[in-house]
Amino acid sequence: MANRSLYQRLRTNPRVRTALFVLGVLLMIAAPLLGPLPGPGFVILFPAGLMLALQNSEWAKRVYVRFKRRHPRYAGWTDRLMRRTSAARRREREALAASDSETLENGPNAN
Repeated sequence: MANRSLYQRLRTNPRVRTALFVLGVLLMIAAPLLGPLPGPGFVILFPAGLMLALQNSEWAKRVYVRFKRRHPRYAGWTDRLMRRTSAARRREREALAASDSETLENGPNAN
């Protein structure tokens, strides 16, 4: 059996999960306040807070999925900012499907 990391072991405790969720929300609230300051404060704090909130709350996941369905353009931006692997796989599938449909439209002998 593989040893789990300390972070994974701590996340099994409900109090720690709640604390991480609250920390994520606080980071998301602090991000716009630090945005006008010089430096990449918003770009770092907001995705970090969003990731903590999404990892530790089912409610946050449901809200995020609803947001992604209503605003796909912004959802793609947040997925790229958070470097979500599921979003990268989705973009690869879409690019492959687009290239396949383009090949079918042009035909095999089209030059």
